[in-house]
Amino acid sequence: KLEEIDQRVRLFKPGMHVLDLGAAPGSWTLYAAEHVGRAGKVLAMDRSPLTVGLPPNATFILGDALVLGNEELARFAPYDVVLSDMAPSTTGSKPTDQARSFELFMRGLAIAATLVRKGGSFVGKIFMSEDLPLARAELRRTFARERLIRPEGTRSVSTELFVVGMERMIP
Repeated sequence: KLEEIDQRVRLFKPGMHVLDLGAAPGSWTLYAAEHVGRAGKVLAMDRSPLTVGLPPNATFILGDALVLGNEELARFAPYDVVLSDMAPSTTGSKPTDQARSFELFMRGLAIAATLVRKGGSFVGKIFMSEDLPLARAELRRTFARERLIRPEGTRSVSTELFVVGMERMIP
């Protein structure tokens, strides 16, 4: 999914600093680390350990984005890109799952609004719901451009969507 998003909006360049929220199992972290190269840095964070080995330019911290303070996530800040593939543990209740997804999206966006450098980008996963317009409006307060991306590999019954903010504005 990240590869497809990157192909559409060209997120990564060598030397960039990337924060990967909700990084487990680790495929997004590896992709980002490869594309920012040895001069770049990737900080990955998740409540679950990664299932992959990391290259020297990537670091993992175990934690919950809803609990960790921004200072703990700022190790390589300012970031060029903040990725949030965070998803709630689903309950089977569509309204509950959507509300939890919205909360995680908004936390990722708040972290990006604080830690992304001018001109940087944010990619956040969200389950489509009536909260989507609120999420998009908040994203547009921080980023000059927005893209909604539903990767081709997404199951047809899934409500998963990625909202991409590009060109971080400084207030």
